[in-house]
Amino acid sequence: MNADLRTTDGVDTGAAATAAVTPTAADTSAAAASATPATSSAAASAAGATPAVDTTSAVDATPAVDTTSAVDATPAVGNRPAGRGGSPLLERSRELGGGWAQPPVPGTVPAVDALLPGTVPAVDALLHPTPMPDGTPATDAPRDPVPVPGTAPMVDALLHPAPVPGGTPAVDALQPLAPAPAPGSAPAVDAFQAPAPVRGTGSWGGAHEVPAPAARARPTRDRVEGLLLGIAAGDAAGWPAARHRAARMPEWTRRLTRELDTFAEENATTTLPVPIALNQPPEPLRLGPSDDAEWAAFTAEAVLAAAGPVFAGLPQDRRLRAAVDLAWNALAGQIAAAADRAPEVESAVLPLRARISVRAGLGNLATGLRPPATGHDNPHYFDDAACVRAAVLALVHPGDPGAAAELAEFDARYTQDGDGVHGARATAAAVAAALGGAAVDEAVAAALAELPPATEIGRNARHAVELARAVDSAFELVPLLEHQIVDHVYSYGIAAAETVPVALALATAARGEMTAAVPAAACLSRVADSAPALAGALTGALGGGRSVPASWREACRTLAGCALPRLAGTDLVELAGLLGATEPAAPGGQFRHDTHTG
Repeated sequence: MNADLRTTDGVDTGAAATAAVTPTAADTSAAAASATPATSSAAASAAGATPAVDTTSAVDATPAVDTTSAVDATPAVGNRPAGRGGSPLLERSRELGGGWAQPPVPGTVPAVDALLPGTVPAVDALLHPTPMPDGTPATDAPRDPVPVPGTAPMVDALLHPAPVPGGTPAVDALQPLAPAPAPGSAPAVDAFQAPAPVRGTGSWGGAHEVPAPAARARPTRDRVEGLLLGIAAGDAAGWPAARHRAARMPEWTRRLTRELDTFAEENATTTLPVPIALNQPPEPLRLGPSDDAEWAAFTAEAVLAAAGPVFAGLPQDRRLRAAVDLAWNALAGQIAAAADRAPEVESAVLPLRARISVRAGLGNLATGLRPPATGHDNPHYFDDAACVRAAVLALVHPGDPGAAAELAEFDARYTQDGDGVHGARATAAAVAAALGGAAVDEAVAAALAELPPATEIGRNARHAVELARAVDSAFELVPLLEHQIVDHVYSYGIAAAETVPVALALATAARGEMTAAVPAAACLSRVADSAPALAGALTGALGGGRSVPASWREACRTLAGCALPRLAGTDLVELAGLLGATEPAAPGGQFRHDTHTG
């Protein structure tokens, strides 16, 4: 069955999502990449020339870059000369409300990709600004991080921040960073500090006011740890994790597994093959997290990077959107660079493994599309890839489900539409409620409030929760979900309309207990690629790190790098500590790609 045959009931995913996707001149003159040097790879490589760089900075010390190549007049990706009267970053923030990185130009490689090949280019440049002679942090001279053995580059950079002049750490995870207005632009910053109430775009009740919480709560480290380890444990519990982790084995081992599977099919044998190591070290095949946990860590990187010095000139409620946008564009740049180096697109060696929706979204970004088109023009717009990311973004708004849902939608629009976006909003709302101390029924109710009743995901979720309330245990619920919720028609079991309802129902039936919800989700083999991870996310946030058995904690705390190789060795417990010390975003802020604010 073709990947684009699935539809979402009751939702028009057409004109509304594409109405504002064509970039205008203002839309494509983004100031985000002012934090990185411009590189016109196509022009420079063709002529053997280095693009000229104008180091004249604007009033906020953000370097302005001359985008004119000596040979090709095509502007370099994501750069423009600094304007008058303030930082281009703040100027763009006023124009679009914070979403500021421009799309890659076809035929060129985004500047962020050219910074540090093989590392985390954009985020590393943000967290390690090199001081200029006058003491101003310069983002046009990034330096390679020095990794500590046994840790991932990103987490290591956060644990060992490079000092800037004056002895202040580049990223002080223990001290909240207040907005630092650029000289001459204080009125703009002040204007953003009291934003208008957010009007939700995904609530089934239509546009609604999201109330600002009386005080900005901070989730305890225990709950953050429970969230990350719950995702990892659920991810590891599903049978697909072994196949994902087998990607770290030599290719010939996977080829032999495929041949054995063909043999079993052709010879009608019931002895089915499993991933094998043979004469290779078997560590990659042992119990542990795989793709879901790694994409959760990808989102956690953006949350931490938002507290970096590059975003200090933005209002606090705008920083995370900027960091998310930059992270996606940096990843798209790496994809474009890999394709550019290969003789044929099909032979490109990509720096990651990802869902169809994520691969399509990154491809759309690389060709110049922007959200919401990157998620709408996507064959797997309906899948649940954004849901695990949404669970991590809920950390930014603990106890505020509405604001968490809005932020989750902003991120989801890069890869999803329709039920894919609804699922992300529901996941974020439930986890945010749990992080704020809500009980399981309150958290599930917050999720249901984000699901339109006329959609497949809305109908399934309400029916699944009704089933859960009528049983005595999560294990008793499994056959009911298998027969009434799970769809056995489509070729992939990753539809948000199935996995999110399953996770909500099992959390309800288990009364928030991870040790009951996750094994039950793993029993549903068709949705075992993500439903256990989503169930683990919610129950982990409800019960905290103490709800994760010690044996699972040790088996699942370290990432393997099977989807995002650069994350190999990342310690989720250490990452939870960093996230727990990060100041939550200020209430308010418009998290929409298709809304312009004056």
